[in-house]
Amino acid sequence: MPSRLTRRSLIAAAASAAALLGLAAMPASAEMLDVEKDELKFGFIKLTDMAPLAVAYEKGYFEDEGLFVTLEAQANWKVLLDRVIDGQLDGAHMLAGQPLAATIGFGTEAHIITPFSMDLNGNGITVSNEIWAQMKEHIPHEDGKPVHPISAAALKPVVEKYKADGKPFNMGMVFPVSTHNYELRYWLAAGGLKPGYYSPDNVSGQIDADVLLSVTPPPQMPATMEAGTIYGYCVGEPWNQQAVFKGIGVPVITDYEIWKNNPEKVFGITAEFAEKYPNTTLALTKALIRAAIWLDENDNANRPEAVKILSQSNYVGADYDVIANSMTGTFEYEKGDKREVPDFNVFFRYFATYPYYSDAVWYLSQMRRWGQIAEAKPDSWYDDVAKKVYRPDIYMAAAKMLVEEGNAPEDGFPWDTDGYRTPQSEFIDGVTYDGRKPNEYLTQFEIGLKDAQTVTSTGVSE
Repeated sequence: MPSRLTRRSLIAAAASAAALLGLAAMPASAEMLDVEKDELKFGFIKLTDMAPLAVAYEKGYFEDEGLFVTLEAQANWKVLLDRVIDGQLDGAHMLAGQPLAATIGFGTEAHIITPFSMDLNGNGITVSNEIWAQMKEHIPHEDGKPVHPISAAALKPVVEKYKADGKPFNMGMVFPVSTHNYELRYWLAAGGLKPGYYSPDNVSGQIDADVLLSVTPPPQMPATMEAGTIYGYCVGEPWNQQAVFKGIGVPVITDYEIWKNNPEKVFGITAEFAEKYPNTTLALTKALIRAAIWLDENDNANRPEAVKILSQSNYVGADYDVIANSMTGTFEYEKGDKREVPDFNVFFRYFATYPYYSDAVWYLSQMRRWGQIAEAKPDSWYDDVAKKVYRPDIYMAAAKMLVEEGNAPEDGFPWDTDGYRTPQSEFIDGVTYDGRKPNEYLTQFEIGLKDAQTVTSTGVSE
């Protein structure tokens, strides 16, 4: 960490960042920014990781920045993205893959950026009681409880039996470019199961698949599994814990166990919005950072209040106890098997809100691994796309102002980073990820596209 910045150097640094952004000159004190648009509407999906938006609204952080915000739940991720693109929403809680996919033209094409990463971790993979009973035969136990993390290798014989009986094995995820899709695929492939490929002519994602993945909106996951349409799913909270409370399924693994402290949602706006309303963009980023700080400060002391906020019907709308099961430092797997997972939801610590280029590159690497990016790209392409979409320059300008105002701790931000994390190896399969070398990263996987491979109607061609 650099030495503690003086008031003058902080203001100068923030002003310099503003100049790089094309922002209006920043005030030399904690005065409110002269926002270009003060009435805003933001969208979200009913998940606990929308918490920074709810907290920024309820604690008055938006108003502190001169912003009068309306928060509105959306029906699904596609509707949410479309409404940001067409201007019905000024911004939204988004899947990290959405701004990236839209910008490269996979699905709806539009230049979306993110100045703020909303959280780390927060997802789980749940299977029905019937599937869990079959998996348990292949899982080691200690003191009568399953040993975690649970590998998809325990699911493989179950899937093979279904295939032998001529039955498709169906699982749900929330959107084709969702973290949940990539985490579920990662877990399945690490356990020796093929989750299927995409091609330009077939966007089902089910080419050459052992497990057939399809889209289900998050709040509908438990009911869809209960109806037997899917045998399991990957989703954010509280919809894994809801299955436990309803007695219809068992979460077998969290994304924290698949990839420790993995990046999750982002806050997305159009590039046009950021260019047209630079001070507004900076102000909303400041408010969201303050909300993230509040959510994590004093060892999560504010989480019970946050759970109370989220349980309101206009936000997540699940029961207090269901949301609290994962938001307050624990996670319940099989009914009664509640374990300490203090970092299941992280909103600020570990630089959770900083939009790292390497996080963007990981999502792009998974799009390539499963055929959503049909042809090989050089490492430089991944870097270029990441820098087009992820905007740490905006984030750091906001952070500098908050520190100068006394509203954020100076040690809460990675001032010296170049936007890339050091190589990470805490994945369930032990593979090391270096965001600077995505093509080398992809060669380490037995299942998935690498080098110049492409997808045909039947599978992978060399």
